[in-house]
Amino acid sequence: MPNPSLLSVLARSFLSAAPDAREIAARGAHALGRSWRWLGPLARRCLEAFARRPRPRRRDVIEFLRADAGFREAWRKYSTEISVARYLQEPQPMQPVAAAVSWPIPAIETPGALAAWLELDPGELDWFADLKSLGYKRNQPRLRHYHYKVLLKQSGAVRLIEAPKPRLKQLQRRILAGILDSIPLHPAAHGFRRGHSIKTFVAPHTGQRVVLRMDVRNFFPSIGRARIQALFRTAGYPETVADLLGGICTNATPRDVWKHTGSLDPNGIREARALYAAPHLPQGAPTSPALANLCAYRMDCRLAGLAHSAGAVYTRYADDLAFSGGRDFERSVARFSTLAAAILDEEGFAVHHRKTRIMRQGVCQHLAGLVANQRVNIPRADFDRLKATLTNCVRFGIDSQNRDGHPSFRAHLEGRIAFVEMIHAAKAARLRALFEQIL
Repeated sequence: MPNPSLLSVLARSFLSAAPDAREIAARGAHALGRSWRWLGPLARRCLEAFARRPRPRRRDVIEFLRADAGFREAWRKYSTEISVARYLQEPQPMQPVAAAVSWPIPAIETPGALAAWLELDPGELDWFADLKSLGYKRNQPRLRHYHYKVLLKQSGAVRLIEAPKPRLKQLQRRILAGILDSIPLHPAAHGFRRGHSIKTFVAPHTGQRVVLRMDVRNFFPSIGRARIQALFRTAGYPETVADLLGGICTNATPRDVWKHTGSLDPNGIREARALYAAPHLPQGAPTSPALANLCAYRMDCRLAGLAHSAGAVYTRYADDLAFSGGRDFERSVARFSTLAAAILDEEGFAVHHRKTRIMRQGVCQHLAGLVANQRVNIPRADFDRLKATLTNCVRFGIDSQNRDGHPSFRAHLEGRIAFVEMIHAAKAARLRALFEQIL
């Protein structure tokens, strides 16, 4: 087989050209110093091999060349004549997939251009991207890019909040506003999306005979760095740029973060430590919700198609999935949930089976903390608790009800009332009247 240097140069020439077989062959001929007849068919086979897929990495093209029978035969015949004539130095151009051609995102073709776009120097860019996971390997908290907080869920599982420090957060917000916000989401996605909310997530499921609720387990940390980098290559960014963008948006959690969690379940900590050790989407970074929605696009497409075939409606709010329908869907809902779980597994996600619920009209149909039976509504118990708190504030003073020590309890109450106003304005009017009586 050819030496690694020749394979690398040929792969780079294929990646440096527009997705056209003639131009790819011409670039290969330029690199080899001769227009070989086998280059055209090889270029066409390469395009076919990576069609409808994210822009390949150079190592993927090299593996294709190693395995291609036509190239192996050409090397057998002309190995003494094939050599590198010139090394290509120009940057790789943007090469988005067909669906991404119209996305209004900036063209960034080199690491230097990315550093300039983020207003960094190249050394700072490498440090923030941390592709070698030095922050994970070194026990130096001051040099890390995240603050960590371990929380215990009601289910007993562990949740890790990874809050980026100000400088990294600024870079992530730049990526969010400049790139991610310009990429369209699936219509079924309602979480972390302008103009959408849990109300729009629940509304399509009101008045249905049956509602199926499913939950994705470890939604954010289950999305790895390789998947994020593939998303940026899909958008058209060269491999080196996509890798750096993916590095800025992901994180590997250092082991010592879990040292002071003695009161938590050791099995849960062990599982969480293994999960968060690999580079993943950090829950707390401004880019993570948008990237999670984008990485779930194909899953949303498949689940929406499955729901349509079963006469059902599908929506998703972050890791909460909801399906609903009439009599036909009610008859097949148990089998449907199995098929939906299989799709999630194939797309790299896992179902939290304990949270799967099939809710018919005879029970309270809960979705994302709201009631969906006849109309989107606040659960009665939640409304009554808030009403009782406001009533006691009027009678005994606002400080008497601040049992959790909120620094601004009045603002806290007003925020809760505003939430009810978003869901059910008529009910909220009664709460607002009580709130205005508080001294």
